[in-house]
Amino acid sequence: MRRPKGIKTKKSVAKRFKITAGGKVLRARAGRRHLAETKVPKRRRALRGTTTVHPTDVHRITGSLPFSHRGR
Repeated sequence: MRRPKGIKTKKSVAKRFKITAGGKVLRARAGRRHLAETKVPKRRRALRGTTTVHPTDVHRITGSLPFSHRGR
């Protein structure tokens, strides 16, 4: 079956967020890009990894990812 014309994935959103199999939306932590020398090592360690997006923002992200398995 042919996809409807006009529905596109927002590529900027697809690069920044990941949707898990359970439907949670993951994001990277902010504040790691630069000026790392001035941050305390404990703070730098805490900025590693991913965290979940706040529930009030999930609908905005999943709306921009129409072809994700949980984004409908």
